[in-house]
Amino acid sequence: MLRNKGPCGSARPRWCALTVKVRSKLNQVLAITGLMSMLLVLSGCASLISNATNQLADNLSAAILNSNDLDTVREAIPAYLVLIDSLLVGDKPSADLLLAASQLNGAFASLVDPVRSQKLTEKALGYARRGACLQNELLCNLEALDYGAFEQRVEGLQAAQLEATFALAVAWTSWIQAHSDDWGAVGQLARVKKLMSRVIALDDRFDNGGAHLYLGGLETVLPPSMGGQPEKGRAHFERAIEYSEGQFLMAKVVFAEQYAKMMFDQTLHDRLLQEVIDADPVVPNLTLINVLAQDLARELLSESNEYF
Repeated sequence: MLRNKGPCGSARPRWCALTVKVRSKLNQVLAITGLMSMLLVLSGCASLISNATNQLADNLSAAILNSNDLDTVREAIPAYLVLIDSLLVGDKPSADLLLAASQLNGAFASLVDPVRSQKLTEKALGYARRGACLQNELLCNLEALDYGAFEQRVEGLQAAQLEATFALAVAWTSWIQAHSDDWGAVGQLARVKKLMSRVIALDDRFDNGGAHLYLGGLETVLPPSMGGQPEKGRAHFERAIEYSEGQFLMAKVVFAEQYAKMMFDQTLHDRLLQEVIDADPVVPNLTLINVLAQDLARELLSESNEYF
């Protein structure tokens, strides 16, 4: 990866207007969505891995997703990463295994120190690019295209490429997060948004509206004066909440943190957080992320009067 020498480098002009505070906020929202991605895809990864091994993968994923102990999970995940990485050694791996490995490696990067995070996301993005390319040639070498050609290629993606497109967008997002001190990396957010938008165009409900949650976060990183589109972000958040029937509590937390704070809407902010706190976090395959969401909601609500 090439590093830019200056704060703007070859990035687009609008990114040169970003302040340090805004970039910190960008890193925060991408870290949250990265963790959410890891928890949402684990069940899918289990089915992929179990085809090559045995019931261990299914049981391990279920234990992680339904745990209420985030610290234990954080300590346990590395062993799972070694397991899935080991399946890629030897014969040519399948696209499914490459994408599963990408999702786990990239998302876990949001829970470790910056140096490890950069290494994990480099590996994750490499896996995603290889897996996506194996699935369809339209997904090959997207990073090497100029933006016009990139857009044209993405518009040609169809439903058969949906899972690979989403996995590549998630890996790319995690890589940007880990390299957010590089304005060239930050400038690639437009490509991630385009991929996520194509996912929505192909299947609005895919991954329980996961692409909506990503786009909601990305549209509310910047205030309107700097090119942000908070009302578009709000619509994406509301759709993500609708598609999970309100059971995916982290969607409400990010909605409150990103949109309500930006718009200085304390009523909406406090209502969303209180709904999260009052909810039952025990939901199949969502318990761990819901417990984390409740911890964050309590912290944010306790600071509400100071902020507003």
